Amino acid sequence: MSLLEIDAIDVAYGNIQVLWDVSLSVEEGETVALLGANGAGKTTVLKTICGDRSPLAGEVRFEGEPIGHLDQEVVVPEGVAHVPEGREIFNDSTVEENLKLGAYVNRDGLAERRERIYDIFPRLEERSNQRAGTLSGGEQQMLAIGRGLMSDPKLLLLDEASLGLAPVLVDDVFDAIERINDEGTTVLLVEQDLYNALRVADRGYVLESGRISLSGTAEELATDERVEASYLGA
Repeated sequence: MSLLEIDAIDVAYGNIQVLWDVSLSVEEGETVALLGANGAGKTTVLKTICGDRSPLAGEVRFEGEPIGHLDQEVVVPEGVAHVPEGREIFNDSTVEENLKLGAYVNRDGLAERRERIYDIFPRLEERSNQRAGTLSGGEQQMLAIGRGLMSDPKLLLLDEASLGLAPVLVDDVFDAIERINDEGTTVLLVEQDLYNALRVADRGYVLESGRISLSGTAEELATDERVEASYLGA
């Protein structure tokens, strides 16, 4: 049984449909990359998983249970954490306060989880009493990922974790994603950075204009010319 199964979902914003017949799966322990150009519908897939959108058709199942029509307040405590594009940290709160807010659904072992995050991201420990809004872009992304991990999720949804970061920080963030997965957290990664996403992923899917156009192992997709063509609109 897959940890996450998306079965033929259609999703719309009002009268505008953005996903058609999208199906994918994520096995426990995997990192899966969802790839595609801007506007392909990748963020909508994540929003549908975590309860921010409801599918018009099809179903989302987590650990075999249907969650496609449940609210976010119900889905998150089941073990799903979403790190959104744009980070959405609390700028006026400290690093430490942001991390504590990430644990609102699971307070057990809070200190141990915080220490794990500081071990993954030592810069956050150095800046634990600093206001989040004064951090660099890379540090804010580390904080957003750390806050997501504070609920001890079974599935971590990452939306454009590398967006807007300097190349050296991009490498740091992807190395951290690889470590997070190695330590037991399943990851579904939405990314435009094709090279790094496939570097850390086990498998991937390519979304084009709201439909899955390709899927395969990371190695297969890395050598498939159609993947790059999908980013160029070819």
